[in-house]
Amino acid sequence: MKLDSVTLAILGNKLAAVSEEMCLTLQRTGRTLYVKETADFACALAGLDGRFFAYPRSIGVSGFVGLECLPTIAAVGPLEPGDVILTNDPYRSEGLSTHLPDLHMIEPYFHEGRIVAYGWCFVHCSDVGGRVPSSISPVNTEIFQEGLRIPPVKLMRRGEMVPEVRLFLDANSRTPEANMGDIRAMLAALAAGRRRLEQTIGQHGAEAVCVAATDLMSYAAQKARAVLRRVPDGTYRFSDYLDDDAATQLPVRIALAATFADGTVHLDFTGTDPQVATAMNIPSRGRPHAWLTLRVLALVNTLDPTTPLNAGLLEPVRITAPEGSLVNPQEPAATGVRHAAAIRVNDVLNGAFGLALPQVMPAASSGTVIPVVMAEPDGRGGRRVQVIEPMIGGTGARSGRDGVDGRDSGISNLANNPVETVEAELGVEIISYALRPDSGGAGRWRGGCGMELTFRALTDDTNVLGRGMERLLFRPWGSNGGRPGAPGELIVNRGLSGERRLGKIDVLTINAGDTVSFLTPGAGGWGDPAERDTGAVLHDVRNGFVSAEAAVRDYGVVIHGGTVDEAETRLRRATMQPAGGHGPERERWDSVFTPELMDRLNARLVALPGSARQRRRRDILAQALCALPDGFPRSGADDDALRSARDRLAAAAAAL
Repeated sequence: MKLDSVTLAILGNKLAAVSEEMCLTLQRTGRTLYVKETADFACALAGLDGRFFAYPRSIGVSGFVGLECLPTIAAVGPLEPGDVILTNDPYRSEGLSTHLPDLHMIEPYFHEGRIVAYGWCFVHCSDVGGRVPSSISPVNTEIFQEGLRIPPVKLMRRGEMVPEVRLFLDANSRTPEANMGDIRAMLAALAAGRRRLEQTIGQHGAEAVCVAATDLMSYAAQKARAVLRRVPDGTYRFSDYLDDDAATQLPVRIALAATFADGTVHLDFTGTDPQVATAMNIPSRGRPHAWLTLRVLALVNTLDPTTPLNAGLLEPVRITAPEGSLVNPQEPAATGVRHAAAIRVNDVLNGAFGLALPQVMPAASSGTVIPVVMAEPDGRGGRRVQVIEPMIGGTGARSGRDGVDGRDSGISNLANNPVETVEAELGVEIISYALRPDSGGAGRWRGGCGMELTFRALTDDTNVLGRGMERLLFRPWGSNGGRPGAPGELIVNRGLSGERRLGKIDVLTINAGDTVSFLTPGAGGWGDPAERDTGAVLHDVRNGFVSAEAAVRDYGVVIHGGTVDEAETRLRRATMQPAGGHGPERERWDSVFTPELMDRLNARLVALPGSARQRRRRDILAQALCALPDGFPRSGADDDALRSARDRLAAAAAAL
């Protein structure tokens, strides 16, 4: 049986509406700020193959379309009405969950004694135990440090919560009541999905709904192939770096070769660094995982907005993710800050696709998402743990359009938390929450500005955590002559006595009266800044996005008395020199650690036993870096030092 196009469209809209009602139920009944305000959750309907055939477009996390439920479902055995599966284990769920604070639930939806679909939902919960409040630390070295691992188990059995499972949940969290509030909201969302799916079956019949689940994914795959055929066939290579692995000063490389051929794309991550001994690994299990394919979904839905949002979008996608690499780590690698690496994967996809479609793809967005967490003493020996704000930067500029200020089109569509709500929940005073001037990369079209969040603690011995801080060294790159965005910063007591400028933090302890300022990166610009319309530069200066000094320095636009001095501007622009799109730090790094050499080196490193990969990598890179001055690549080096470092690296790689 195959549905006609009209019936398929009707059912597609109805089933998507079911998933959105599930999300609304979850958000309205959720307990924590991260659910009620930030909306770090999602709901969907999965078919009998465990893949999502109905997914919401307008609420919750939009990027998890490609997750697979079937390994988790198979792990618990036979299911009955009223059963609900719970898991947060990246390895035992085969990548359904990707770090421990993400609780995933699956409920089988029965009709006349047989399963016709599954309801799915997840939330990011406040704390699942582990070494630090909120459970996530970039310096954890294995998943056992990150909190309670929940293999696929039945949380609900025939409609009743299993008391032993709840006991484990409550006993392994700093915030058991908040967690249980969000868990009950998830159960309410699954119940809403069950009721609405039953109503849809009552209107159209079970067979039509089951066929629609298959036909909708086939239709999405067909539409995706049509879009991918618009990309010129060929292989496009791009690489980018995380600033470091949070334990050493060594940058972490992600490499991609994207091959387009007749409506398909092969994403080959060979050349990516080995898995790290910290928490930035992406547990993709070598599949076309959501964290490795999100830019494909964005490309398809941008060029054809009529494409339904479901797992069929990934049918034309093939993945090569070497086992033991950052994008396919081996157990028990820590994964808590996997979103930092996933953002860089998104940038790499964006860069490779931009080589194929330069007029379509934007420059790099800010490249960071920082859930700023506060854990303050509760007066009873414990701590209240809440997310103050999920900090992001700006969106990259593209041909014909400036980037969006203070919004990032990368991996997440999380909402911001209202200041009043944050101050009501925590002992904190928000001093400033604003756009960051002069942070967007200069270009014919300007990159989006980053953000500034400054807050004051009201309680002594308060912990602040900023997970996923990135782009403090390697800037968000510009495209087609555009310049990079400004790097991020973290400042304690900014402008006050005792000011401290920090890099990445694990757990920062502050006292009442201390202020903390998170400054997120701006996004890359697109096109030559000397070609930007002078009126647009003047508009940016008047509105505070660009200072008058930066207008002269970056755009060659001279402003006197609130107007553009056209004659002086022409003279300035005539002498402007082109600047590298990646920024000086990346250019210096690539002058030694060339893409070709790093491809060869990492292919050999990943093939080594797990116990040897990190040690050998550190040793080899150290041999090159010892020939360079301290501070490299923030500071430069003379030609002799660069040549010596390249020779040392090549010799060490050859010996490996």
